[in-house]
Amino acid sequence: MMGQQVFIFDTTLRDGEQVPGCKLNTKEKLALAVRLEELGVDILEAGFPVSSPGDYESVNQIAKTLKNTIVCGLSRAVQNDIEVAAAALKPAKRFRIHTGIGTSDLHIKYKFNATREEIIERAISAVKLARNFTDDVEFFAEDAGRTDNEYLARVIEAVIKAGATTLNIPDTTGYCLPYQYQAKMEYLVNNVHNIDKAILSCHCHNDLGLATANSIAGVMGGARQIECTINGLGERAGNTALEEVVMVLNQHSDLGYRTNINTRLLNPISHEVSEIMRMGVQPNKAIVGANAFSHSSGIHQDGFLKEAQTYEIINPELVGAEESKIVLTARSGRSALAHRLNKLGYAYARNDIDVLYPIFLQLADRKKEVSHDDLIEIATAYSK
Repeated sequence: MMGQQVFIFDTTLRDGEQVPGCKLNTKEKLALAVRLEELGVDILEAGFPVSSPGDYESVNQIAKTLKNTIVCGLSRAVQNDIEVAAAALKPAKRFRIHTGIGTSDLHIKYKFNATREEIIERAISAVKLARNFTDDVEFFAEDAGRTDNEYLARVIEAVIKAGATTLNIPDTTGYCLPYQYQAKMEYLVNNVHNIDKAILSCHCHNDLGLATANSIAGVMGGARQIECTINGLGERAGNTALEEVVMVLNQHSDLGYRTNINTRLLNPISHEVSEIMRMGVQPNKAIVGANAFSHSSGIHQDGFLKEAQTYEIINPELVGAEESKIVLTARSGRSALAHRLNKLGYAYARNDIDVLYPIFLQLADRKKEVSHDDLIEIATAYSK
């Protein structure tokens, strides 16, 4: 598939693991890392090595194991953080150090009790130190979504000059509207003189339900990397869902972007992450939810049975999902009833369905969903 590549930076094992109850041990992290490499993620953020001995070991084991994916470790703009991350990542075939600091006035004042100039100095020092260990350094400007664009551009220009090769522009609190986030990327593209020496990256949170929309807007504004998690896991309301941004770019090929993700593995890995991290996926979740390819409204069912594209823009096989489902409820119509009976081996004429339908509706009004067994019981009674 032609088009400009958008790199997929997966942070399921770092930001996703920050969900209460989703802590993983080294064995679990390693197993998921291998699957994420099979999925085709370009960069895998394996953890925050300085945070605990267990996370250091997990990052180190992943670094020893992955063959193609760039292994990344997070650090604050602190010397010890960076040195510990470098040590954990050292066995990797290719690795990235991800370091940074808050840049919004709120963070500068309340987190760091510093000045804007002091923050720039700390950012430059962190990037220069990280470059001693690798030529692949990503800088995050935490709370960039609420950072003044002119100041943000100054920070970004300074850290590129110091050696940063990827610039993470996080909407840390999920505050931005898509047009604002796109405009922020466009501002950096147009006002940072050395921007051609680095890649802009989207890291969006979902506090207002806009993480996916913002990430796509960021790409349209000039970013070429999206940071995301399987099932949208992450702090508070979560991060950008990998499966969503990948399929948006896949379905809207007219935008001119592509990824390296094997989309047929999206549903299988979603289920694995859900099971290992003990975090269920909401049924109506886009792409990977249990109801993503289910139809229960009679109007929808009739249209779908005549032509699937009337109500489905994605073939379930493309994302590794089971075939589309016709769910029988009190809202279902005759065509759906005939279809389900036919799948069970009952070939009824239209007149037969007209007789069976009122019986079906009486049962459907008493139950949330009419099952296979219910249909067999109705058909058996009708045949007598």
